[in-house]
Amino acid sequence: MSDLFAKIRRVFAEYAVDKSLLQVAEVSKLPGFVAEYLMTEFSQMYPSDWQERLREFIRQHYFEASEKEYVKHLLVERRRVSLIDELVVWVDLESGEHKGILQSIGERDVRVPAEIARSYPMTMITGMWGLVELEYSPETAKRDLNGNLLENPVVVTDFKPFQAPVRDPKLLRDARSFFTFDEWLDVLINTIGYNHNVYRDTRRKLVLLSRLLPIVEENLHLAEFGPKATGKTYVFRNVSRYSRIIVGGTISPAALFYNLRTGMPGELAVRDCVVFDEISKVRFPNPDEVVAKLKDFMESSQYERGKQRVTSGASIVMLGNVEVEEREGTYIPVEDLTYLLPKPMRDSALIDRISGVIPGWELPKIGRARYHLSQGYGIALDYFSEVLHELRKESLLGEVGKHVELFGNVTIRDERAVKKIVSAFTKLLFPDLEFDKRELQVVVQYAVELRQRVRDWLHKLSPGEFPREALSFKLRG
Repeated sequence: MSDLFAKIRRVFAEYAVDKSLLQVAEVSKLPGFVAEYLMTEFSQMYPSDWQERLREFIRQHYFEASEKEYVKHLLVERRRVSLIDELVVWVDLESGEHKGILQSIGERDVRVPAEIARSYPMTMITGMWGLVELEYSPETAKRDLNGNLLENPVVVTDFKPFQAPVRDPKLLRDARSFFTFDEWLDVLINTIGYNHNVYRDTRRKLVLLSRLLPIVEENLHLAEFGPKATGKTYVFRNVSRYSRIIVGGTISPAALFYNLRTGMPGELAVRDCVVFDEISKVRFPNPDEVVAKLKDFMESSQYERGKQRVTSGASIVMLGNVEVEEREGTYIPVEDLTYLLPKPMRDSALIDRISGVIPGWELPKIGRARYHLSQGYGIALDYFSEVLHELRKESLLGEVGKHVELFGNVTIRDERAVKKIVSAFTKLLFPDLEFDKRELQVVVQYAVELRQRVRDWLHKLSPGEFPREALSFKLRG
């Protein structure tokens, strides 16, 4: 065991997890934070043979969405089935009853007792992963006068969430002092499941960790472009249960903003982070309405739909694949970034609202798991995910302003973008707010670069409105 992994085990104790175990076939099917929660639970309950017991538990209770008809068959035959799934609860205003969405059986209106929804309110906000016990009970379902079912014959009878019991950032803050700046970068990289040895220099590590910024900072809107297979969605899928990934396809205003028919808030209202993956393939049924609302939200953190006005701290991330070529030992994109966006989003006003562009083209492709993914210890993801969620509530913009001053033809959006990026990095890299000038210099230089890339993009798109000018900064104190 390396010195770094030994130190992680010593400092984080029961919150240290062997990330290499996530590569076990059965475990790897689950989101990382779910798998790690189960690993921790089973290792404490069955210290001698927990791995085999966990594998068997997952084999018995986890089913892919493609197996939904088989799961329904089991439910009808056995009458009761327990599934590992995400339970999303919504309220039917006409009947006043709670309904559940379960991907494993492809149903959107299973009956959920009010006491379960009351006990786990996060099921009605973001959804929660857990062990869901279902009963096939057509005899208790409502019927019309002709005997036809009026509601789903499936009912949720019990729910055990997979969630960290602790979300206090104090552990993270106290642990930071035991690690150097470079060691802490490696701690975070292993925590999110990557092998730090693959990302050998500080710059690449910062590029990789940039994917955490919109998870830890409210209303920080980023874009990342890079070749296929560089793991652009890996972090969002595995690190935080408060993120939602939307992969291409058509996105309705109801799903994104607010469903006026059901009274259900859209993804932007309830998520920490909404990710548009394969952004070039995203389509809107009413592009003028959606793009206008997106621009309003990205500027003000608010939007309106119908009579509903919503304020949200959600961050937006746009991910896209780009062709690259090697020049002078590094990779650069050979496509105009504008044309990686769907046509309705090729608008300078919208692009200006993006805080920064992450140079994903500098990261290596994810190849063999035993080489690119973590082979040792990191912080338990269920705890880390909850801490990131808690840290979103803290604003460090005032603290950043004490140390950082921007120069050049700086707009309000430039200043806000850079300071938000530095604030997010500060939460991640310096949770105890202890840093030296050299470390802060590295972080701010990179943050300015992310915003500068937006400025250069805008100049290329509209040179008359956005003159070419480099942003610069100095550190106070």
